[in-house]
Amino acid sequence: MLLQNYTRTTARSGREVIKRREKTDEGGDGLPPASIRLTSPYDTDARWTAKRDTFWNGFKVHISETCATSADDAARPAPAPTAKAAARTPHGRKPDRAPRRPNLITNVATTASTLPDSKALEGIHRSQQRRGLLPDEHYLDSGYPSAELITGSLARYGVALITPVLLDTSRQAKAKEGFAAPDFTIDWQTQQATCPAGRTSVTWNPVVQAGVPKTVVTFAALDCIPCPYRQQCTSAKSNRRQLSLHPREMTQALRHARAQQQTKDWNTDYALRAGVEGTIRQAAAVTDIDFTSAPSRLSPATASDTPPAASIR
Repeated sequence: MLLQNYTRTTARSGREVIKRREKTDEGGDGLPPASIRLTSPYDTDARWTAKRDTFWNGFKVHISETCATSADDAARPAPAPTAKAAARTPHGRKPDRAPRRPNLITNVATTASTLPDSKALEGIHRSQQRRGLLPDEHYLDSGYPSAELITGSLARYGVALITPVLLDTSRQAKAKEGFAAPDFTIDWQTQQATCPAGRTSVTWNPVVQAGVPKTVVTFAALDCIPCPYRQQCTSAKSNRRQLSLHPREMTQALRHARAQQQTKDWNTDYALRAGVEGTIRQAAAVTDIDFTSAPSRLSPATASDTPPAASIR
């Protein structure tokens, strides 16, 4: 605790003095990264972290529970009518169905508070797989998904992620004018892209950006400069348009997910996840999980539509 917060230095007088560590961009000796910085002498695994306007010291808890759609409930057989029930039931009405099945918690995962939610999902799925509780569909908040996880979870575990993905952050997409990446046609076989004006790209370069494999596609300046749509397409100083693409499956999955989450049907379906927020509330209010001796912060939890084979769909 002392070494990470203080350092020894030699003063002008020649004496050794102890001073508090400061950030390197403030002229100090630097601080350890948050992921390894000790925050308590009583629990060396606890970490300080922040999420939006919330700042806490401790851990994260990820809760998964089952959920059922109204169609699932409607498909359940109605109870067999009895003579007594029939006498109480008005003519033409069906007997009430059995109460909706309760949602069951299928997984609770505790992680370091500095671990991004997207890094926790693989461990959650492994745990559910080990106990035979993998869902067909996993409803998540926007902190969990990535292009790799959308395709990888389906390929490795057979789990479809139902979750809002981050929208295209390009200038054109945010302004909702001009040509965003989805407006370009990608030919993965010939490794070329075609712009809305009909011009084809001239380079196709595989790169690694922030540890993620991508492909940078570039159009020729000779095509872009005289193009009447240039102002709608690019403001780059190089006067030519570039696209940064994930691998094929990831790009297609992202485009499909972004298109789907704009539809009414998708939003109606995604509303199913709202029930898990009640579970978070109960965990905080009933068990005081926010205030345990090793403080935990409840993450935006997940909801699982588990397969019928698990008998808790």
